[in-house]
Amino acid sequence: MASVTRENIAKLQDKITVKLSKEDFMPSFEKSLKNYTKIANVPGFRKGMVPIGMVKKMYGQSVFHEEIIRTASQQLEDYLKNEKLAIFAQPMLIPDSPRQVMDMNAPTDVDFAFEIGIKPEFSIPAIDNKTALTKYKIEVSDTMVNDEVERIARRYGKPEDKDVVDSKEDIVYVTFQIADNDAAEKVEDTAILERYPDQLQSLLQGKKADDTLVIRPSEICTPEELPLFLTNTLKNELAAETNFKLTLTKVAKITPAAIDETLYKKMFKGADATDEATFRNMIRAELGREYENITLKRLNDEIYELLVHNTPFEIPVSFLKRWLKEGKDEPKTEAEVEQEFPAFEHQLRWTLISDKMINDNKIAVSLEEVNEDIKARLLSYFGMQAGEEVPWMEGYMQKIVKDEKTLNETYQRLMFDRLFQFLHSQLSISETSIDEEAFFKLQDPHAAHHHHAH
Repeated sequence: MASVTRENIAKLQDKITVKLSKEDFMPSFEKSLKNYTKIANVPGFRKGMVPIGMVKKMYGQSVFHEEIIRTASQQLEDYLKNEKLAIFAQPMLIPDSPRQVMDMNAPTDVDFAFEIGIKPEFSIPAIDNKTALTKYKIEVSDTMVNDEVERIARRYGKPEDKDVVDSKEDIVYVTFQIADNDAAEKVEDTAILERYPDQLQSLLQGKKADDTLVIRPSEICTPEELPLFLTNTLKNELAAETNFKLTLTKVAKITPAAIDETLYKKMFKGADATDEATFRNMIRAELGREYENITLKRLNDEIYELLVHNTPFEIPVSFLKRWLKEGKDEPKTEAEVEQEFPAFEHQLRWTLISDKMINDNKIAVSLEEVNEDIKARLLSYFGMQAGEEVPWMEGYMQKIVKDEKTLNETYQRLMFDRLFQFLHSQLSISETSIDEEAFFKLQDPHAAHHHHAH
């Protein structure tokens, strides 16, 4: 008769021993062998007519082994379910347990020792104490609106040819070719000059169509500029030490679009901006929404770090490190585990905290809400309003229902939106106005890893 015993071996780590007598697995082993006789393909025998002795000789030992492991796993699973144990990952066989002799011709009792990591129970002081946090509100200034109007006018402006590069806002049309190799492929690029590395901008000042330069990416780029220049401009990530011949083929400047009804309509389709004041107000509102999203993200990042760093509980570190090392498809080295563990632990703590908040407070998202969100995002992508007739929507949604990745990502996003809304109501959040420059100088919550005073 199978038996399961459990003993504590470390903080939040238990050893579970599953003992099986041969009566626990022999009947199912014999039944499996019989099933094999029906499906085994053995030359010289019709399917289903292979003698059981031959099947036993050919497949018996591996079937025997599988059956014992399956029986032990089933006993362990039933035990964990009955005891309602909340465990990390999955149980792992204890490596130095005595070697089991599994011989189908001399079956004996066997026992397996598993190690489990148990999830801790904890409370969340930041919630209990209604910790104080600041939600910033960026005031949209007239200067910000003016800059945005200027940017839009340039975006919808027309390029006009000019003779010489003399402004950061010039558009340069260039080709790059490996120097001294006329057979090498030419890479064409068109960019606003200020997008280029600073040193290359200086080299191009005063140049006109058909002028050439020889450049080496590693010499004209700072370490920060180099990866982008190689990837986006040269389309060659390995060419840092290669000399290139740069040919300027054309220079142009943008003449900004007139700020009139044509521009209003391009910018806000279907909206009634008929004069500049209305247009500016619409831009002010849009900037306000963008900044609202940015400040909300900052607040949520701060809540995340606050909860992760100020919710004290222990986790079974040695079990989790062993699981990281051996429990995945690709085994890892000790060094890899040590390197990855801090980020893994950080994420794990958040998972435990967020799961607890979601379960304790019955925060839920329905499939219907997921579908509605996908529809709304789709309409907004095509610039359509809710309620518009969209004949293709039904067919599209039927496809989406089968797309687990999209459904899952949407569900996760809605769930975390809902969780953070709930957290806002559980903390003491006060709103403070701030200008744009001061806001972007604030320390990043993730970098700070700060410990808030309670």
